[in-house]
Amino acid sequence: MSVVIVGGHDRMVSQYVRICKSFNCKAKVFTQMTADFGKQIGAPDLLVLFTNTVSHKMIRTAVDGARGTDTRIVRCHSSSKTALEEILQKQCAAG
Repeated sequence: MSVVIVGGHDRMVSQYVRICKSFNCKAKVFTQMTADFGKQIGAPDLLVLFTNTVSHKMIRTAVDGARGTDTRIVRCHSSSKTALEEILQKQCAAG
């Protein structure tokens, strides 16, 4: 399962990746908006949006990039590792 995480804290990137690996998921993490951000997202199985730590423009770009694909989108206000673990527990069981 491929996971794209948008938002969160820079210092947590390695922990986000490690948590995803523990659920047998490949992860891409974007904490900052890059010039070609919309193209880098691709078509993941799951798109996690940490809404508290990201701009509206970045969320809109991510959602627009996932439109037309089978990507499940989960929005979460908290960007903690516990929040990510709970999301992956629900989504990995559902998918």
